[in-house]
Amino acid sequence: MALARILTAKGIQTARVDLQKGNAALATPIDLKPAGLTSLSQLLSHPDLEQLAVNLPSDGPGIPLDQVNWLPPIDDQEVWAAGVTYKRSQTARMEESEAAASCYDRVYTAARPEIFFKATPGRCSGHLGMLRIREDAHWNVPEPELALVIASSGKIVGYTIGNDMSSRDIEGDNPLYLPQAKLYNQCCGLGPWISLASQMPERQSIEIALAIHRDDQVVFEGKTSVAQMARQFEDLVSWLLRDNDMHQGAFLLTGTGVVPDSDFTLKRGDIVDITISGIGTLTNTIVQG
Repeated sequence: MALARILTAKGIQTARVDLQKGNAALATPIDLKPAGLTSLSQLLSHPDLEQLAVNLPSDGPGIPLDQVNWLPPIDDQEVWAAGVTYKRSQTARMEESEAAASCYDRVYTAARPEIFFKATPGRCSGHLGMLRIREDAHWNVPEPELALVIASSGKIVGYTIGNDMSSRDIEGDNPLYLPQAKLYNQCCGLGPWISLASQMPERQSIEIALAIHRDDQVVFEGKTSVAQMARQFEDLVSWLLRDNDMHQGAFLLTGTGVVPDSDFTLKRGDIVDITISGIGTLTNTIVQG
């Protein structure tokens, strides 16, 4: 079971997707009103989320997945991100800046993780939407990440795919430029839906794969697994929530273990596919200007 936000003739609707039906799966709009709910974030924070998601009545016909107009599965939440949680990420960040290399080296093993604000809902794009590279950046990469979906209680209730777009030259010039390297229009991909926590495979078996297409050719591909992470999900969530209430819930990107080589940068028109076990594939096209 998964939850999504889609655009239909009725407007923006919350939908459920039965992933077990494979190619026969439909995105079926659901009516939140019988439960006294008005948003996806409220549904995700409901104490009986999984039962409620199954039992809420339909609010329109099911739509084949290849005909859905997908929106990012977020409405009122903030998006945060954790950095340097994989060895490959530590290495890449040290490559960006010799001056900051010791900072990245230390945070990889420190008790306190790197956690930063990534995006507001309006800066997120969904499946098949556009993601942007900054006009004032020259070294841009996607960062494929497993995203935790956190209820207002702090509980991890689901997972989705995140693309933490990053301008490596801006951050590499000075670590204090991190917010500008990470936070801008169309800087974050989320989707295509939220797989509920009970539907996910065992954590250590979750694989994350990235493929970048240019002119019908694969110009980069790589993969990793959650087993390569240096931190636990609950530990990251506990740090995020210290003196930092999330009344609407939150999304937390958990870091990347797949980073293109230092001679690679995204270009306009590139198509980025991120596939994660138990969820599916998030596809976005790169734009600039």
